[in-house]
Amino acid sequence: MRSMAIVGSQWGDEGKGKITDLLGAKCDVVVRYQGGNNAGHTIIVKGKKIVLHLIPSGILHSHCVSVVGHGVVFDPEAFQKELLKTQEAGVTITPANLKISENCSVITMYHRLLDGVREQQGPVKIGTTGKGIGPAYEDKISRKGLKLKDLLDKKVLRERLEGNLIEKESLFKNLYKIDYPALDSEVERLFELGKVVAPFMADTFNFLDQAFIAGKKVLYEGAQGVLLDIDYGSYPYVTSSSTSYGGIYTGAGAPGHHIDEVLGITKAYTTRVGEGPFPTELFDDVGERIQQIGNEFGATTGRKRRCGWLDLALLKYTVKASNLTSLALTKLDILSGLEVLKVCTGYKYRGEFIDCAYPGINLKEVEPQYKEMKPFNDDFKTNKLSPELTAYIDLIEKTVGVPIGIVAYGPERDEIQFRQDYF
Repeated sequence: MRSMAIVGSQWGDEGKGKITDLLGAKCDVVVRYQGGNNAGHTIIVKGKKIVLHLIPSGILHSHCVSVVGHGVVFDPEAFQKELLKTQEAGVTITPANLKISENCSVITMYHRLLDGVREQQGPVKIGTTGKGIGPAYEDKISRKGLKLKDLLDKKVLRERLEGNLIEKESLFKNLYKIDYPALDSEVERLFELGKVVAPFMADTFNFLDQAFIAGKKVLYEGAQGVLLDIDYGSYPYVTSSSTSYGGIYTGAGAPGHHIDEVLGITKAYTTRVGEGPFPTELFDDVGERIQQIGNEFGATTGRKRRCGWLDLALLKYTVKASNLTSLALTKLDILSGLEVLKVCTGYKYRGEFIDCAYPGINLKEVEPQYKEMKPFNDDFKTNKLSPELTAYIDLIEKTVGVPIGIVAYGPERDEIQFRQDYF
């Protein structure tokens, strides 16, 4: 195997960071291809917590080159803070082991302001992080955004930012009635931040092309999850990028190659941050217990995550939508010891039973159909799993049609069991 993608198979927060960290140790290159600093990957190394938002998880391995592809929307101020914080944690970061596409779209202060005020004053609460992600992608698609390389030439930066501000100025003044930075101020801020990012800027497409030619092992690190994909997710309660397998080709590229393995990171239960339908959400003591024991708070925002039973109808859909070839089942320890254990195997929807959610389905109308399982009480001190947990895993594999190659039962690097050999 020479290439692999790690994709969130639910609404994000599945534990991708640790899996990417472990598999990154076996790779030469780790690539981030979409999203921005609205994502957060938490990795525990010898009791020390490291949270990465923009920098790929491969940065924790000295032999590995971390790449930020052109599909990422990039906040240079957030990067500056993360760079310093990660270096203070003892991680070596240089232009040799971190390469950022010069064609990344830039998140400006105007994007952040617009994102926040829309959520506060707008008619629909999406539950965004307020980081400016959506507005930055809007400008990218409408062909009036900034690219990282624009920050290196003050004249070009001013011209492009001036044109970008025309519509936003009207929104700030007349619709939302809020203050905003003057053009000169924002030009100076971005120009100075450009100097920080400049040493890391690179032609990442060509770098990946050469890596494949040289036979390097490449790992693609996704952010968020398939159910938040702009096309495949539970629209409009989604993010603004292609979080699924397809985002690799538009956001970074795999020149002349296909991806050998697509690993879907799957929490043993389901969680969701922010607004939007959630068929298996629990509103009782069990849901509260899962939330508390699982420490279900967002790595980026600190928001409490909504918790519910594992939804196999949605998981089966994401397997198909993102061409998943295997799964990593995480946070099994959180379910161990529960007095009751259920799994959603499908829905009643408009008079019919369906076992696979499909694009356009109204998740507010579905009635989850549950299978009650025998609870398990594994302490995970050995590699032998209980018959009850084995039955839980078998049901998942049989229902969604792909194997579970990894089981994880804690935040540390060694709290994991590989059932399949990767790389």
